[in-house]
Amino acid sequence: MKNTRTFVLSSLLLAMGFQAYAQENKNQANAELNDEQIEKIKIVGVRQNRVSQGATGLTMEIDETPQSISLVSADLIENFAANDLNDALKLATGITVEEWETNRTQYTSRGFELKSTQIDGVGLPNDWGIVTGAMEAYGYEEIEVIRGANGILTGVGNAAGTINYVRKRPTNENQGNVGVSLGSWDFKRLQADYSVLLTESGSWAARVVAVTEDKGSYLDGLKDDRVYLYGVVDGQLTDNATLTLGLSYQDANTDGNMWGGLTFNYADGSPQAEWDVGASPTLDWTMWDTINTTAFVEYVYLFANDWQVKATFNRQNFEAEDKLHYAYDPYGQFNSETNLGLYSYPGRYDDDYTADLLDVTTIGSYQLFGQEHEVTLGVSHATSDKLMYVHPIDFAVDFAPAPAFPWALDAIAEPDWGDKEIYSDMDVTFSRLFGSTKINFTDSLFVVAGFNGIKYNRKGHNSGVIIDEEASEISPYFGVTYGITDNINAYASYSDIYQPQEQTDFDGVYLAPTKGLNYELGIKAQMFDDKLLATFAVFSAEQDNLSKFAGFTDAGQYAYQGINVESKGFEFELTGKLTEYLSVVLGYTNLDVEDENDEKEHLWAARDLVNYSVEYSFPHFSELIVGIGGKWQSKIQNAEQTVQQSAYLLVNAFARWDISDSLSVQANVNNITNEKYINSLTTVGFYGAPINGSLGLTYAF
Repeated sequence: MKNTRTFVLSSLLLAMGFQAYAQENKNQANAELNDEQIEKIKIVGVRQNRVSQGATGLTMEIDETPQSISLVSADLIENFAANDLNDALKLATGITVEEWETNRTQYTSRGFELKSTQIDGVGLPNDWGIVTGAMEAYGYEEIEVIRGANGILTGVGNAAGTINYVRKRPTNENQGNVGVSLGSWDFKRLQADYSVLLTESGSWAARVVAVTEDKGSYLDGLKDDRVYLYGVVDGQLTDNATLTLGLSYQDANTDGNMWGGLTFNYADGSPQAEWDVGASPTLDWTMWDTINTTAFVEYVYLFANDWQVKATFNRQNFEAEDKLHYAYDPYGQFNSETNLGLYSYPGRYDDDYTADLLDVTTIGSYQLFGQEHEVTLGVSHATSDKLMYVHPIDFAVDFAPAPAFPWALDAIAEPDWGDKEIYSDMDVTFSRLFGSTKINFTDSLFVVAGFNGIKYNRKGHNSGVIIDEEASEISPYFGVTYGITDNINAYASYSDIYQPQEQTDFDGVYLAPTKGLNYELGIKAQMFDDKLLATFAVFSAEQDNLSKFAGFTDAGQYAYQGINVESKGFEFELTGKLTEYLSVVLGYTNLDVEDENDEKEHLWAARDLVNYSVEYSFPHFSELIVGIGGKWQSKIQNAEQTVQQSAYLLVNAFARWDISDSLSVQANVNNITNEKYINSLTTVGFYGAPINGSLGLTYAF
C-alpha cells in the first residue's frame, strides 16, 4: 500500500504542467465564445451553484428549509487547515467528532450517532457510521450537515441527522493551485488542485486533485501517511444533457495505532487515573492500512419544460489490513500503586467492503390553484458485501497479563498469527421509493410533504451466528414554512425515525431496528442584506429499542440491549458577515436525553456545546486575514466506566497573508491554551492533541 507515493508526486507535477496548455485554451475560448456557447457553459455551471436540497430533495434555500442545516464551506476548511474530514466536521454547528481510538471515529449530533451519509445529495447504503482512518477533505467543495431525523432523505435515520459531502467539480475556467505545509511532529503535506477546459467552447472540463501527507504524532509510537487522488470530468452530451464521471483513491497507512482507548479506572476505587498526554497502549508491531476507492457516473437531462431527471451510479470499495493490541481490565485488578492488572489482547483482521448504488431522481414543477409547485420522485437500489477475516491467536498464550502501564513499545512481542479465516460475511440489499412535494399556498406559506418506502435485507453470518433478516417500512415527512416578513421564516417539521442496527445481543443476533418520531420548530432570519443568517430551533425525539451497551459475551465480544429514550433541546446558530470585514460562525446546542424511567442517558454527549469561528480582514491591508475558532463543551462522563471529563475550551487560530495575487502564506496554531482533555467518552478515548502548529505556502495559477 505504500508504493503509490511516486505516482501521486508525478500527478502533482502533471497537474502543474497543465497550466500552459490550459491558458492557451482559455484564451481561445474567450475569443470565440458566441451566445450558444455561453448557454452551454451556463448549463454546466448549474451544479456549482446548487442550492440546498439536503432536507427534502427539493430546491429550497437554507433559510426556507423546515429543518436545521449548517454548511462547512471551502473557505472555512482552508482557513483552519482542516485536511481530513474529522477536522472539517469539528467546524460544524452541533457536531461532535468522537475519536475514541486513533483509527476509528464516530460523528454525533443531538446526542446520537450520525449514520446517514450522502455524496452530492445521493444517500449511501447504511453502515456502522464508524469512519476508519482519516479521510481526506481536499476533494470536497463543502460539507452540508442536516441535524435531526431525515427519513425522506435516506430512508433510514435516527434523531442525529445526515452528512452530505459535496464533491469538487470542474470549474468554467482554467485555474488551480499547489501548496506545501510543514508542522509539528514532523508533519509534511503537498497538495495540488487543477481544473482545465477540455474544449474550446468550455462544454467539457476536467479537474484533478492530488495529495500526499506524512506525519508523526504526540502519541507514543504513532505515525501516519496517506496519498489521495481524485479526478472528475464533466460536460454536455447535448444542449440538454450533461455527463459526469469521477474516481477517487486513498491509500492510508498507520503504524503504532490504538485499538480501544486508555484505561482510567482503578479497581480499588482510587481517583481517576491521570496519564501523560502522549500515553498509548500501542506496541511497535501494530499497524492499520486502508484503501478507499470510489467511482461515480452522473447523467442529468433537462427537459424543455424545466423538468430534470438525474441518474447516478456510485461504487465504493474499502480494504483494510490491521494488527491490533487491546489493553483492558477484564477481572477488576488494575492497581493504582503498581499500574498492573491490565490484560493484553492482540487481534489481526482483514476487511473487504464493496457497495453499489443506483439512484434515479426526477424533479420539476406543476401549476395548481394559480400557484406553481414543485415535486420530486425517485427510486434507488443499493447492494453491499462486507467480508471480514481474522487471523487466530493462541488464546492461552497471547491473552496474558500486561506489564505496568505505560509500557515500552517493545514490551509485548507480536503473536504468532494463524492463517486467516472468515470471521463474518454479510450481504445487505437496500431499496427505496421516495417522493416529496412543495405546495405553495401563498407567496408566504408553503408545505412540504413526502414519503419514503424502503425494503431492507441483511443476510450472512457474523462470528458463527447465521443472519437472515428482512424488513420494510414506509416513513412520512411533513414540514411547513411561513414567511413572517421578507427576511424572517418560521417553520415546523415532523419525520419518522427508522434505523436498522448493527449491534448484537448476548446471542450474537442483531437488535431489531429502532423506531420513533422527531419534531422540530424553528425560525430563520436573514439580516444585513442577506449576508447574515440567524437560526433558532427547538427539537424533540422519541426512539424505541435504541441499542445500549449491556456487557460482554463469554467470548469477550460487546453485547447490547434495546432501550427507549427521549431527547429534547434547542439550538442557535449565527453565520455570515457582521460587517464587510468581519465574518462569524457561532453555534450553541442544549440537549437532554432520558430513558423510559426518567434516568439520564448518553452522558457522553455534552449537554451544552458551543462552536465558534471569527475571521477578520483588515480594511487598509486586505492582503491579511486572521481568525480564531474552536469549541466549548460542558462536562461529560461514561456511565458504564464512571470516567469523567470536565468542561473545557479549545482555541485555534490562523493568519494568512496574500503576498501577491498568486502567492500566499498561512500559519495555523491549534489548542493555543494547551488544554488537556479526553477527546471522547462514547466508550473511553484518549487525550486530545496539545498545542501544535503548521506553516503553509500556496501558489495559485
